[in-house]
Amino acid sequence: MADRVCPECGRKMKQQFIGLKHCKCGMSWLKSEGYFQRTPDMIFCLKRVKVGKKTKQIPVIKYRNDTEN
Repeated sequence: MADRVCPECGRKMKQQFIGLKHCKCGMSWLKSEGYFQRTPDMIFCLKRVKVGKKTKQIPVIKYRNDTEN
């Protein structure tokens, strides 16, 4: 199933990174975690991982601390 459909609103989800998709209603899908609700303190970024000679980028969720800007 290449096209993910949002379980809440039924819309087609848009791809941000490989393995990470977002919907307008606030629902997201991450390949390793599945469906989850986004919060304002989430930051989505790519982590570089070396596999053999290749460098792959894996989507990671970081959380913003209240003390940092």
